[in-house]
Amino acid sequence: MKKYGPKRFLAVIALMLLFVLLMQLTTHAQTPLEKRLTINLKEEPIKTALDRISKLAQVKFTYNEQVANSTIKVSVDAKNKTLNEVLSTALSGQPFKFNVLDQEIHLQYDPTKAKKPVADPAANPGKNIEKYSLSGTISSSKTGETLIAATVRWVGTKVATISNEYGFYTISLPQGKQQVEVSAIGFRSLIKTVALNGPIRLNFALEEDANELETVSITSSPTKRSIDNPQMGMERINLKETKNIPMVLGERDVIKTLQLLPGVKSSGEGSGGFFVRGGSADQNMILLDEAPVYGASHLLGFFSTFNSDAIKNVTLYKSGMPAQYGGGLSSVMDVKMNDGNLQKFGVSGGVGMIAARLNVEGPIQKEKSSFLISARRTYLDAFLKLSKDSTIRNSSLYFYDVNAKANYILGDKDRLYISGYFGRDVLSADKLAGINWGNATATLRWNHLFSSKLFSNTSLIFSNYNYKITSDEEESSLSLFSQIRDFNFKEDLQWYINDKNTLSFGLNSIYHTIKPGEVRAEGNSGLVSQDLENRYSLDNAIYASNTWKVTEGFSLTYGLRLSAFSILGRGTYYELNNAGQVIGETTYKRAEVVKTYVNLEPRVAASVQLSESAAIKASYVRNSQNLHLISNSNSASPVDRWTASTNIIKPELSDQLSLGYYKNLAGDRYELTVETYYKDLKNQIDYRNGADIYTNKPIETQLLFGKGRAYGVEWLLKKKTGRLTGWLAYTLSKSERQVDGINNNQWYNTRQDRTHDISFVALYELSKKWSLSANWVFATGNAVTFPNGKYTLLGESYFYYSARNADRMPAYHRLDLGATHILKKRKNFSSELSFSLYNAYGRSNAYRIAFRENEKNPNSTEAVMTSLFRFVPSMSYDFKF
Repeated sequence: MKKYGPKRFLAVIALMLLFVLLMQLTTHAQTPLEKRLTINLKEEPIKTALDRISKLAQVKFTYNEQVANSTIKVSVDAKNKTLNEVLSTALSGQPFKFNVLDQEIHLQYDPTKAKKPVADPAANPGKNIEKYSLSGTISSSKTGETLIAATVRWVGTKVATISNEYGFYTISLPQGKQQVEVSAIGFRSLIKTVALNGPIRLNFALEEDANELETVSITSSPTKRSIDNPQMGMERINLKETKNIPMVLGERDVIKTLQLLPGVKSSGEGSGGFFVRGGSADQNMILLDEAPVYGASHLLGFFSTFNSDAIKNVTLYKSGMPAQYGGGLSSVMDVKMNDGNLQKFGVSGGVGMIAARLNVEGPIQKEKSSFLISARRTYLDAFLKLSKDSTIRNSSLYFYDVNAKANYILGDKDRLYISGYFGRDVLSADKLAGINWGNATATLRWNHLFSSKLFSNTSLIFSNYNYKITSDEEESSLSLFSQIRDFNFKEDLQWYINDKNTLSFGLNSIYHTIKPGEVRAEGNSGLVSQDLENRYSLDNAIYASNTWKVTEGFSLTYGLRLSAFSILGRGTYYELNNAGQVIGETTYKRAEVVKTYVNLEPRVAASVQLSESAAIKASYVRNSQNLHLISNSNSASPVDRWTASTNIIKPELSDQLSLGYYKNLAGDRYELTVETYYKDLKNQIDYRNGADIYTNKPIETQLLFGKGRAYGVEWLLKKKTGRLTGWLAYTLSKSERQVDGINNNQWYNTRQDRTHDISFVALYELSKKWSLSANWVFATGNAVTFPNGKYTLLGESYFYYSARNADRMPAYHRLDLGATHILKKRKNFSSELSFSLYNAYGRSNAYRIAFRENEKNPNSTEAVMTSLFRFVPSMSYDFKF
């Protein structure tokens, strides 16, 4: 009998688990609705009727308080009828709908079946009824946190609106008594009757729905994607729903979660960067409370800068970016921090394998102001102290970050936010050499209501990213410092013109200072202290965009962004010939304009509803980018060189066309999204053969410029309700460039080109105490350039390279398993243990492949593969009180 080792055993178990989970996602077995029964109900309260049906048919119902407390009575007289027929007859004309969830019948209130208000214009087409605006904010009743993308719907109609990034909403309704339903993911819906005799400001506070259902706990509320909204290519992460996804060393990471979605690819194991729809890592604009974050990773890319304890919402735009966003060709990742609890003081945190976290929040003045402080630090350096080697013992290896925020409600029309982030990484070897880098951001925001229909957000923003490399030997020392610093002013306004038009407009101005390099050398290092010239620029933009609901089934968003990037003195700018040699230079005085690039960036998107559950969308967007990351490695490094557009380096441009199909399946339990795109890129940057991006020569001498293209299809099938939730994502794509001087001027693969990318994520609620999770990923290997020959010159061996990025790394695949056990869950205290096994079947994925001469036979060359992670178990403890 064949003996199974641990690796083979784990692989078999993992495949069985994935098979079972996949079967649960796809199997359509006989449902409880096909059961037959005979029953007679006459004006029975709905809860009593459901209890009788449950006993006779031996089925289980789940429902919330709206159903349980309903005074509606139902009647039915059925003989040997299916349960589907019985329920359809009993609930005919009533505002309820039902569907099957994991062999249980879920009954819920359906506002679309409610009787229409008397004042509904559709019911009285001949009357000219006055309309008034209902506006306010939507928040959590438990914490006071404002809720993003909460829905306010006029009951019995399709008229609805959603809250903006600050929880503000406004909706126009006819005069008289109207019913509105307020809902948000993770919260109980609320229905309220409002008497409208003029404009009204009304704030809503929603309760969390952790125990919404009486007989079963559903992990995700059955809210469906807004198929009537023209916005496409957008993914919004609910941190509560994804907190159990297993991650390396147990550290929750929003960027790693994004990499499990279609069109978003990891830049490599051990890297915090990501690629979106064929773009490079620097073509993603990453914002934290509106402040740009230029180095969004810790520990050389193993973790992101974002502490999940401090994050409220993460939104990623892959296409059709709203006009207020600019500066990134491929995507915008908009991260919003928690505001702090307005109601009560609270502490939460956790201890993991490598890091500890602590989050403190509470009211400064109850219901008026609050604060949040969230900190995280690794303690890998503590283990170094245990080494007997003094060099290791005196070395440093850690990172820390701190998020802080305060918000003040100044009145009904004004609110002030102050937030900041500071993070740092330190790696050093016994003071001999080291590197440290980090980000600092600060944002001051003022929300103001000019009227119930005009909302304003004014922001002052500071962002700073820098790194320092040091080398200290007995007779010499060397340090290199580089920095990018921004001062930013933004004014964004939203004008809710009427129930069919919402206009967004504003302006943005950023002053960039880039310090390419400051070298300090002492002793006999052979280097001379010098400063590369700072580069200054002013990045201005104005924009306007309107969302127009043309008809009930057709919506349109159209807008324009006008950007003007001015390169400023002081400094010297160069002229080059085709070989990249300097043939002229011009020196400019302080604040003197060297050159201004003006770009029109139109955006348009449309949505056509095919039915209540299906829609198609299309969009076109042009983006420009004036800050560029110069790197010759596959993944972003903290010491990669940032540069702004110059008289030679032109703004990068992209034109993206997207088309998508969206379908809610099986009573909204499943969601299918298919999107295809084509992206045309201009002024793309690549480095010359043999380039040195850290040279003291003008950086332009090391670069070449050309064009690019990226296209692909993305599929996402998501199961949103029941004990088992998760998704299956697949991306088929291509990313290429054509640059004169590279690959004989022919098209070649970009480093981020990956033909296939698959992610499977499953989350299963085993019981009230235990939840299980698994994710499996597969990706075609990155495009790389391997040597295809070797020659010897003067006794030295050299490798020969031909076509760029013509080779492939081995395919990447990995299975992660996780489990979470709730230890205690009380009103004032909760705690849990999380376990995970990263790379459960021990796949040796290639991190790097190097080539070297064989020690025994110098005429022979061997490839050496380096892998990072195999069988990485972790455990963490989290608490909250």
